[in-house]
Amino acid sequence: MPQLIQSGALNTAALPVPDLYIQIAQPETLLISGVSSGLLGIVGTASWGPVDVSTLVGSVGQCREFFAGKRGWASNLNVAVDVAVHQGASQFCLVRVTDGADKAAQASLGAAQIRARYTGSAGNAVVVNVTRQSYRDGQFVLSVSHEELGATAYTGADWTALAQALAADTQALVLVEVAGDAAITETGSVQLAGGADGGEPAPGRFVGVAEARTGLYALTNQGCSVATLAGVGDTATMVPMLAFGRDEGIYMIAAGPKGETLAQAIQSKTAYGLWSHALKYMHGDWLWWNDDTLGLQLVSPAVFAAGKLAALSPEQSGLNKPLAGIVGSQKNGLEATRFGYSLAELGALIENGIDVICNPSPGGQYWAIRAGHNTSQSAAVQSDAYTRLTNYLARSLEGTMGQYVGSVINDSLFGNIRASILGFLSSLLSQGILGVTGGRLPYAVLCDSSNNPGDRVATGYVQADVQVQYQGINEKFIINLQGGASVSVSTASGSV
Repeated sequence: MPQLIQSGALNTAALPVPDLYIQIAQPETLLISGVSSGLLGIVGTASWGPVDVSTLVGSVGQCREFFAGKRGWASNLNVAVDVAVHQGASQFCLVRVTDGADKAAQASLGAAQIRARYTGSAGNAVVVNVTRQSYRDGQFVLSVSHEELGATAYTGADWTALAQALAADTQALVLVEVAGDAAITETGSVQLAGGADGGEPAPGRFVGVAEARTGLYALTNQGCSVATLAGVGDTATMVPMLAFGRDEGIYMIAAGPKGETLAQAIQSKTAYGLWSHALKYMHGDWLWWNDDTLGLQLVSPAVFAAGKLAALSPEQSGLNKPLAGIVGSQKNGLEATRFGYSLAELGALIENGIDVICNPSPGGQYWAIRAGHNTSQSAAVQSDAYTRLTNYLARSLEGTMGQYVGSVINDSLFGNIRASILGFLSSLLSQGILGVTGGRLPYAVLCDSSNNPGDRVATGYVQADVQVQYQGINEKFIINLQGGASVSVSTASGSV
């Protein structure tokens, strides 16, 4: 009888029985799907939520559901997400950090000790109400409510059953521990108390520990394309940020301390050796943001820059892109055009690989990133676009091409590899992420016997050489104007 067999599972050179053999073959050429280029990682503080755990959210409202309301710290996650959303960002991977002095709110009711699932002052607004559902079935209802975090109800015959129901719900706001008799002899309502946020964490808490995956390292393998530490203005943290961004393929956006002078910024950058395409150093001229809940707040320029970059396609630079919600800066005060930066000041910053948000911008009276550069010394790789597009290409190839590992090495494999990469690059060309310059394709892929000699193939190596030409960024736009009554104007046909 006919046999259905997956391709590769049958030795077709030694079939013992005459029969019909149908081999089901999978497509040999893989389709490469581009990874997300808009996921913004933010490490910050909150009054609720898991600590040192990455959490995905897609809006300000969803952030509030996970981390409760805003608090007037520069590092508050809710404020940072709100700022970034105003710049166009819509995908976030958030990590809450604390100083270690945070406490969970709690209360007791009968034999039960009720404790908030997470630490923080938001737990003090959690209300727990226990009522008898009916005398006939002996069931009780435990209701948990919070103005921002929502409300849920659980049913059980005793405290043990209710505790199990709460433990099974990963979104439950409280947990219950039973001391002694589990019977519910007392009903009523209690409000939790004693929850505390602790103090604002030291910069080292935001960076965290690599081995424990805390702080910044909780973003490992989460797919972020851009990341920042909310409200941190310590240049010492830029060293581990740079290393993390380089290893993870993430564009790290950092800021100097509040009120940082030009001389201090240049000195710090040089002292710490911050020269890499993986890091963007925003000058410590912090920005005034009129928050809808907290009023005027000083916000790190890194949050604005990170939000804008996460909202842009990877071939784009942050240069001259308007930023929303800024009402002033430390240098300008609340009068946007009172001071501004001189060309000499901007030149000093940009020549040393430091970017700044200021007003006016090349396009007019609005706030924008002024250089669109990372901290690299090389003009060839110093654009935001270089870092983001290079990381995007590398991570997209990483996400699919590993499936070719284990394949038999022959001309078919070489052809399939070329077809996969060329197909991906062709799709980027059609989307405008890559562009034709001088009528030539901006990419080439070599994978055949010319770069895979027999002695190297024999040891299991396969090499694909991929060249991609990026589109340049118009940074210095020159218009040659000649005017005067004596000017002789020659007009070519079709030029007017």
